[in-house]
Amino acid sequence: MENIKAQINNMTSRSDLEELIPLIYKRMESLVSKGLTIGCQVYVIQKTKKTLGVVKEIKQTRAIVDLPKGRCSVPLVMLEVA
Repeated sequence: MENIKAQINNMTSRSDLEELIPLIYKRMESLVSKGLTIGCQVYVIQKTKKTLGVVKEIKQTRAIVDLPKGRCSVPLVMLEVA
């Protein structure tokens, strides 16, 4: 991990960094979708809090999650399996 951080810090081109962002999000989606099943408990990750919910439906890039305040359509990158 330290090696990756060092390589990112050594990049001098903005375009190189911009290429990394979509790759990182795709990888995050694939990691979440592997462990995601209907009925499993997940955390919805927001800037300042984590909210526990239950997955009701899984779409290509989003999931419908039952939260304490109702159902929400949440991007896969904002989910973490509990």
